[in-house]
Order: sequence, then structure tokens, then C-alpha cells
Amino acid sequence: MQVRAFCAAMAVSAFAAVVACTTSVPASDPAAVVEAEAPVPVFAFAGDYEPYVPRSSFVAAYRRLTESQYRHVIASTFGEDIVINARFEPERREDGLQAVGSAQLSVTTTGLEQYLAVARSVADQVFDAKRRDGLVGCAAAAGEACAETFLKRAGVQLFRRPLSAEEIAGFKAVWKDAADKSGDFDKALGLSLVSMLMSPEFLFRVERAEADPAKPGAYRLDGYAKAMRLSFLLWDAAPDAELAAVARSGAIHDPGVLAAQVDRMLASPRTADGVRAFFTDMLQFETFDTLSKDAATYPNFSQAVADGAREETLKFLVDHLVVRGGDYRDIFTSRDTFLNRALASVYDVPYPSAEPWTQFSFPENSERAGVLTQVTFLSLFAHPGSSSPTIRGVKLNEIFMCLAIPQPPPDVDFSKVQALEKGTVRTRLIDHMTNPGCSSCHLLSDPPGLALERFDGLGQHRTTENGAPIDVSADIGGKKFSGSTGLGQYMHDNPLVPSCLVRRVQSYGAGRAYDRSEAKQVEARTAAFAADGYKW
Repeated sequence: MQVRAFCAAMAVSAFAAVVACTTSVPASDPAAVVEAEAPVPVFAFAGDYEPYVPRSSFVAAYRRLTESQYRHVIASTFGEDIVINARFEPERREDGLQAVGSAQLSVTTTGLEQYLAVARSVADQVFDAKRRDGLVGCAAAAGEACAETFLKRAGVQLFRRPLSAEEIAGFKAVWKDAADKSGDFDKALGLSLVSMLMSPEFLFRVERAEADPAKPGAYRLDGYAKAMRLSFLLWDAAPDAELAAVARSGAIHDPGVLAAQVDRMLASPRTADGVRAFFTDMLQFETFDTLSKDAATYPNFSQAVADGAREETLKFLVDHLVVRGGDYRDIFTSRDTFLNRALASVYDVPYPSAEPWTQFSFPENSERAGVLTQVTFLSLFAHPGSSSPTIRGVKLNEIFMCLAIPQPPPDVDFSKVQALEKGTVRTRLIDHMTNPGCSSCHLLSDPPGLALERFDGLGQHRTTENGAPIDVSADIGGKKFSGSTGLGQYMHDNPLVPSCLVRRVQSYGAGRAYDRSEAKQVEARTAAFAADGYKW
């Protein structure tokens, strides 16, 4: 997708584009000065905290951290072994993405209590005897100097930028007050860490803009915001030490330096985390949190199946797009996937491995091919006790082609559909597809959903419904095909599919809804995507 140019565009925005990222939270006064000091080395490496010349900048956007971003920042700061047992507040989906909705989120009272509980748990683990020396890096006997060193090093990683002198003084004051009262250095420093983890500067991605010296009167993201936008786009995590260093020096504004950083980051195995995070958002996997199936209708369904389905799709996408460097369009036609034992029972295939997961390829004569025939898509977008061609068709259009199909009007009559208990769902939907008041939407949503009707509401294969053979022929705008493999090829060849992906990635990286003024930009990037063989 010509990643260098794309990531540069995500990171280098004109002032108007930067402000467009701000939705419900107003920008601060552009004249405000943000004290900035150089980032300190994080816990993975050694070095001194270097003071830096303050820069004039202003807040242009706030974006609440997602659950996965929260977890990744904590892990990169304090280690992968820090356990976070918590449920986070629901995300908000706007323009097809939670990444866009995050710019419109605040924190509720309940959410604040949840964050506080997590912060206390993290602090307890950081100052646990088995981790304390490695993470704090100095003895309690060093007093204020030790506290300040810890707070600076933790702060630069948690806030994704260096702390100002005022911020450091504030967190030190929390420590000193608690230490004076309790006489317990670690407990007091733990309270300072809790206050840091409760700060909006941690819980939100705070993007600042500054004057662009190369373009009088124009603005750009500052180095730290640019590095943060890039790292969360590619890794779903905070900037590492090298990226933070080029942000501090200002070298990140050099196109050559930025390109080198993009290449370095893409070569890292952490790219898989970024891909997983993006598709978790795009494919609406939060729906798994409330997924339920009628036990009598689908006895094979379990939480293990739901968890396995989610992981199957993510493993497949990372393997195809990152490991193999495959054509994005082939995710609709590939017969390769990953299985565990729970999924093998749903797919009705033998499990050929003693390992928890194994690679698997469906035979050529199978109707299984691509993400649309995986349990994930088929089970998420169906009813608890039955399939739903309409829901599946709506979600296919919305997710993969960026086509929003309106909700049915409040006075729509479902009685004819609900009254029919015999025959196939095609029979029950025929009225909607021919009714002038319904056909405009159902002619878009129902044909692709009907092509998937040989898979029930859990994703199990079938050939009949209520004793009648299932007809999976489809006609979309004069293009006729049959069944899931025909639908997969239709999606593979549809130019709306790669264009939609480019649009989604752009919105995901920038944190703002797609605007029609960006149409030419998306068109140009889609052409570059095609010229590069549709490689991720």
C-alpha cells in the first residue's frame, strides 16, 4: 500500500486536518505553550534524562486509549507479565470504526472506578518484591532522587512524551506527602504511579500541533504526536526508544528519516499486533462480547468456539498479509486457515495435530473459502437461533465495501416474514426483495447473504432448511454467481473492496471520519495499492 507515503500522510497533517481530528473535545488556545523536555530512556535500556528546549504547541485532538492499546503500553513499560484483569468501558463506533469513535469518548464515573482498580493493581505488581528492583532501578534509601528518576522514566513511556517540570513536581508531591505520612517509600511511590495512570495524559492519546517552520502560517503535528500516531497505527503501542529519540530531536519531520522509521517498524514482529488491532476494529469483533446462541439449536456453540473463531480470523489475516505478503483480495478466496479442536467440530473436519493450533486447508470441492465462510463472520452476523441473509449482507457491504445500508423504517411490516415457518429463508425474503418500499435496500443486502445460506447461524454447513434444498444463487446488479465461492470471487474482483480498505486505514490512522474531500486522495492511494499488488 506504499506504506511510506501512507504513514507519512497519517503523521504529517496540515492544521485543518489536525483540527479535524478533534470532535467533542475543543482544541486549546494555539498560543498556549506546552513545556517539553527530552524523552528519557524507558525501562528496557539505560541513559540519563536530558532537558530539552520548550516548544510552543497546542492540543489538537484527544483519543481515548483502546483496551488493547492500554494493555500494550503497560506491557512495554513494565513487562509482559503484568496482569490486567478488568473489563473496560465500551468503545464507540463511528463511520465504521471504533478508532474514529474514540475521539468522541470521555470517561464515565463507572469507568473511572474501573481505571482506578486497574491502576492500583498495576502499581501493586510493579512494586512487588519480585519486580521492584528491576523496574524501579534504585534503592529507597536514595529518597527523592530515586523517586524522581522512576517517575521520569515511567512518565515518558506512559505519556508517550517527556513530562514537564510542573508534571514531575506534581507527581513528586504525591509521593512526598504519602511518604511523610506512612514512612513507606514504595507504597508512596506506588500512589504516584496510580495518579500517573489516572491522568488524562495517559488514558487519552493527546495529539499536539505546532507551527510548521517550512510553511509560514501552517501547522503540523509535533514530533511526539507524529511518533505516537505512527506507532499506534503500525504497532498498536507507544513509540519505542528509537522512535522517541527521533521525535525528540525533530528529525522525524525529515521525510527520509520518517521513511526509515516506517521501514524499521514494518520489519518488526510487532507489526502483527498492529494488524490484529486494525482488523479487530474493522471486523467489529467487539460483537463477540455479547455473542450468544440458542443451546438447543446449536449445541456445538461454546465460549471456546467463540474465542477460537476470533483467533482463527486474526491468525489467518496476519499469516496471509504479513507473513506471506499476500494479495489482500485473496482473503475472500483462500482455502487456508488455522484451526483448534473446538473449531474443527464446527467445521466437521478431523483435527490433524496434537498442538493447540494448526494450519489447515479446505479441499477444492469445499464451500469453505475466505473470511466470509469462517465461523467469525457467519456466527457474529446471524440471529441466536437462525441465520440471517439480510444481516450478513448488510455487514458485508458495510465492512468490506464501505456501503452503509439504512435501517428499516419503523413502520415496516415483518408479519409476512415471521408468519412463514416452512421453506427456505429465500422464500421468506422474496416479499422484501420485490416490494417497492423495501427493494432498494434488500436488493443490495440480501443476495450476498443468500449466497451464504448453506451455513447456519453458527457457521456449520448444511444443504437444506426445513427439509427444502437451499438455493444459493445470487444476482447483484446483473452480476450472477452461486454460493460462497462465487461470492468470494465477486468480492475479490470488486474494486470497492480495496478502495474501502484504504479508506478504513486512513480513518483508523488519523482518528477521524472519512470526508468526501478526501476522495481524490483515497483514489490515488488505491491506485498505488493496486500497482503494488494489493500488498498490505
